Amino acid sequence: MKQAKGYYGRRKNVWTVAKNAVEKAMLYAYRDRKTKKRNFRSLWIIRINAAARLHGLSYSQFMGKVKANNIELNRKVLADLAMNNPEAFKAVVDQVK
Repeated sequence: MKQAKGYYGRRKNVWTVAKNAVEKAMLYAYRDRKTKKRNFRSLWIIRINAAARLHGLSYSQFMGKVKANNIELNRKVLADLAMNNPEAFKAVVDQVK
């Protein structure tokens, strides 16, 4: 019942309804923790692709060259550079070209 605090109607004060609602909520929470990781990776790839295309490379070409040149930056960092620090991202692109 503590976990059903804040629910509407019978979901907050009827034991069986609250139990079912909390179980369902826990399943959604478990599932969506995995989905969140997937969504963020997709977002990072989109941002890297857009920034790489400004410099004449596709995403796959850029990431292939990053791996070949042993640059140890993950997609999260590359996407952050592309969005917030374009000069640094350009430096990475120039280094891999």
